[in-house]
Amino acid sequence: MKIASLPWRLQMIHESVVIEDGAKIADGVKIGPFCNIGKDVEIASGVILESNIVLMGKIKIANDVRIFSYTAMGNKNSNIEVGEKTHIREFTQIGTQEPLEEKNYKKITIGAHSFLMAYVQILNGVNMGDYCILTNAVRLYEDVICEQRVIIGGLTTVESGITIGTGVMIGGASCVDHDIPPFTLTEGNRASVKGLNVVGLRRRLENKADIEKIKSIFKRILGDGVDKELASKLATEHENEYAKQFASFIANNNIKVKAS
Repeated sequence: MKIASLPWRLQMIHESVVIEDGAKIADGVKIGPFCNIGKDVEIASGVILESNIVLMGKIKIANDVRIFSYTAMGNKNSNIEVGEKTHIREFTQIGTQEPLEEKNYKKITIGAHSFLMAYVQILNGVNMGDYCILTNAVRLYEDVICEQRVIIGGLTTVESGITIGTGVMIGGASCVDHDIPPFTLTEGNRASVKGLNVVGLRRRLENKADIEKIKSIFKRILGDGVDKELASKLATEHENEYAKQFASFIANNNIKVKAS
């Protein structure tokens, strides 16, 4: 190990930082005191690491990411990628800190422009799309998939192997044990689909006709339980791309709706 003290980095990397031989750190990276950077870490330009951060294993951090104090990412066998302009707040843990057998590790991907708040925990094999927000103390277990623009409220747990569709908003203190279809609102312990995320749809889709198509198909497929047969039919026959996306997700995933 060596202390980062190269002359051109004195103003960017604190003298207490430990960087293992082999780490790749671009110009323009700022690293605060008492950070530990492993030999297989790659950090792109514009990244800011606050203090007391540990990065271990194969980690690739894209441009302009900011990671706040006391975050821990990975161990010697981890494979983690963080997309550009993502913010990761204090005390976040990405990847298990206890070494597993190397063959059991799966890549963890955090999409670009995402925001992970304090005390978030993300485990092995999680794949998050771009523009996701995880609020305080959210926990994603192994192999969870979050598609783009997912928002998860604080103190929520998502169980292993769950897929959360694009544009979903999940209420705080929920426990999610089934797949969540795109564009919906979900909450509860155990969580169930309550309705459409209409506010999110209005922010995302300029064409009001698209929103009305999604509303219509939501009522037809989930209005009185989960109609997978109809969902499968509409997934192939409906003319609207967003409606087809919604129907396809229902047809191919395990969904629960609020009991009437």
